[in-house]
Formats: sequence, structure tokens, C-alpha cells
Amino acid sequence: MSGTIGWAPALLLLLAATGAAVRVPAGEFAPLFGLDKGQAAFRVGGYWLDRVPVTRERYAAFVSAHPEWRRGAVPALYADGRYLENWDGDRPRAGQEHYPVTHVSWFAAAAYCRDRGGRLPTTLEWEYVAAASRTAPNASKDRAFTERILGWYTRPSRGDLGLAPVGETPNWFGVENLHGMVWEWTSDFNASFITADNRADGDTSRNFFCGAGVTGAARREDYAAFMRYAMRSSLGATFTLGNVGFRCAYDRTPEAAGRAS
Repeated sequence: MSGTIGWAPALLLLLAATGAAVRVPAGEFAPLFGLDKGQAAFRVGGYWLDRVPVTRERYAAFVSAHPEWRRGAVPALYADGRYLENWDGDRPRAGQEHYPVTHVSWFAAAAYCRDRGGRLPTTLEWEYVAAASRTAPNASKDRAFTERILGWYTRPSRGDLGLAPVGETPNWFGVENLHGMVWEWTSDFNASFITADNRADGDTSRNFFCGAGVTGAARREDYAAFMRYAMRSSLGATFTLGNVGFRCAYDRTPEAAGRAS
């Protein structure tokens, strides 16, 4: 499903190198889970989002500046033993510099985004943008769109052999590679199934670290979204998997956020 139609290779590499971010406008969105009874949608405030997932080259620059995040230097409290296992020492393997970085934990991803003056996007923010096709801001009820996504979710994982340099024809918001390449960390990844009842009883911390019950779903026909929520709920913050990467969000322009960080 990932492709590069209409985008010159040189431009794709430039986008990967610069980490250009796009402005996501405010809007209304009904996620698969989390709405209260009678609630139609959540209001999503405007923010900036990385156009493509963080690449290995960009993450290597972060590691160089922050040696505490080198392979072999990160305590088990913040990443499991597979952290950056698909690198050659402190560098990505040759030819994979513009692949999305994987084998990074939630803690590592969050640290990278903080260093850039940003943060990980919330699940609501990520799903809001990911519901867009190339021609519509919300294609979650478009059967052809969701079936294309499901085709990627259900194919066997091939690790690095299944990856490629980031970049493709952007969706409605101008964001690329949300589907068809890697899963992505969100700031509240394991609170995805929190319901109104969970919030009322103040049990959010247990749900964040242990997962939560699958209740309160909207758009039950959107099985692709369900698979994303289920996948997130299976993760732990120290996990470093070969098919999980990330991108950063910003509450102001990335340039301004970087100057303030």
C-alpha cells in the first residue's frame, strides 16, 4: 500500500532528512473507543505532526548527542534487551539510514521528541490523522480504504526486509506512512481502551500499564482501527519491537519548539 507515485526520490530523501512537519488543523473526531454515552465526538486541537516517521539517521543524531541512549547504555528500566538490535553498533546499517527507526521503546521515543521540543502524539491525535485517505479527511467508513489497511496488518512481518525509505503520496493532511510501514508509539498507547467508567473510578494508571477492557467501541465496522487499539494495548513501555516506530507532535511550530527546548 505504501508507494511513491508522483514524488521524486530526491524529494523523499530531503523530507526524511529534514523531518519536515505539517500543520494539522483542529477538528472533531469520533475514535473507536472512549466516547461517553451520547457523545458524538471529541474536539481535537490544532497541532504539528512529523510528516514521516522518525528515521534511523535522525535517531542516530539524537544518540550521538545523548550517549545515554546508545545501544547497550540504556537501563532495562527504560528499554528491553532488543533496543536498537538492528543497528551496527551506534549507527544504522548501511543503506537503511532512511528507514523508520524501530527497536526503540516508548521511553526512548518520548525522550527523542522532548529533545526536539515536542512530544509523542496522543492516540486521539494519531487516529484523527490516520483516518484520512488521500482524498478525504475521514475515510474510516470507506470500505476500500480500510481493506487496504487491513491487507498490510494481516501480512506476515518480514522485519527490515519489509521496510523501505520513508515517503509516499501524502494523505489529506499531508502526512505520510501512517499505514503500510510500521506501527507507531503514542503518548497514551496503553490507555486506549479506557472508558468513561474507568475515568470515573480514577483507575487510569492501572489501565496505562496493564491494559483495559475492550468496551465502549464506536464504528464497529472499522476493524483496522480495532487492530491498532488491540496492538497498542499489548505493549509495555520498555518493549522494543522491529515493527514499531514513532513520530513527534508539536504544540507550536517545530522550529519555535526547538528554540525553546
